[in-house]
Amino acid sequence: MSWPADGYVGDPAVQAEWDNRYADRQQLWSGRPNGALVAEVAGLTPGRVLDVGCGEGADAVWLARRGWEVTALEVSGVALERAAGHARDAGLAVHWVHAALTEAALPTASFDLVSAQYPALLRTPDAAAERALLAAVAPGGVLLVVHHAGVDTQQADDGGFDPADYVWPSMVVDALDDDWEVEVNEQRPRVAPDGGAGAHHTDDLVLRARRLR
Repeated sequence: MSWPADGYVGDPAVQAEWDNRYADRQQLWSGRPNGALVAEVAGLTPGRVLDVGCGEGADAVWLARRGWEVTALEVSGVALERAAGHARDAGLAVHWVHAALTEAALPTASFDLVSAQYPALLRTPDAAAERALLAAVAPGGVLLVVHHAGVDTQQADDGGFDPADYVWPSMVVDALDDDWEVEVNEQRPRVAPDGGAGAHHTDDLVLRARRLR
């Protein structure tokens, strides 16, 4: 394995929750890159990218194939094993990080692109996840946050999911200061891969912001 041998860095309960979710199915996601990522990255020059919540690695593999130097972060060890296998099969090098975003020892201000596609980032009073996303982006780099439209305004469900517990693109916008320029902040029809969890969502919230300095 190419992630730290000393194990997961973060809340063990969160890791267990996601490991269980992945273990329930041989493949949770579609295996294809997210449509909003493909669209927004098209005009960018490949550099260093952080894939936040990489899952089974479809985005990471797609980015690596296009010349990006990929660091992929994930809380689930089950998902990381699958992702690493896909990268090996494709003959691609990806740096895997088994950690929560807010606990990971990531180099600050060093990624040309930070991509968070439908992330399950827990909300905290000190906006730790939002600050971690912003801190990772290099001057001149891009932050891309994509989420399912409409979920943030739903009520808590019987399964224990409460949208108020999570970070949404609007909260990331609120964390931006004059060092940032918002290039895209919109709702648009989702270009959804066939199959996989979440395929029923029809619209995306897309935030792309560039760090000026």
